[in-house]
Amino acid sequence: MSEGRRLTANIKEKCLLLGKHFSFMIKSYVDLEVYQLSYNFSMEIFELVRSFPPEEKYSLTSQVIRSSRSVSANIAEGFAKRVYEGEFKRHLVYSRGSLEESKVWLTYARDCKYLHPERHQALQLKADEIGAKLFKLFTNWKS
Repeated sequence: MSEGRRLTANIKEKCLLLGKHFSFMIKSYVDLEVYQLSYNFSMEIFELVRSFPPEEKYSLTSQVIRSSRSVSANIAEGFAKRVYEGEFKRHLVYSRGSLEESKVWLTYARDCKYLHPERHQALQLKADEIGAKLFKLFTNWKS
């Protein structure tokens, strides 16, 4: 996280602790919490798959990395087209699809014994949180 984002996050956190709510203008897709969560989710998966067996490099490993990265990439691409409400929302739908695909690949990893069940559950919960935020953004977005 850049220094500027860290400071903004700290300010927001302090305002919430003080019971104050301030609106922050979204200037970039990076300002969207769901983007940040999905990006971190894909990086966590990237680190995780380093422990997968080499024979999975071109199948399971590649698939879960690509689908998890697609979540944040679709948010970014859609945000660039946000002046067309339908285009942005379409990319949010693609993002949710990639998120669900990632969950399936993680379940395969668990069932192949590459991923501990508790870690799998924690990742599923993170994915569910991201999915809920994507749905909320989709429902509330107005160009």
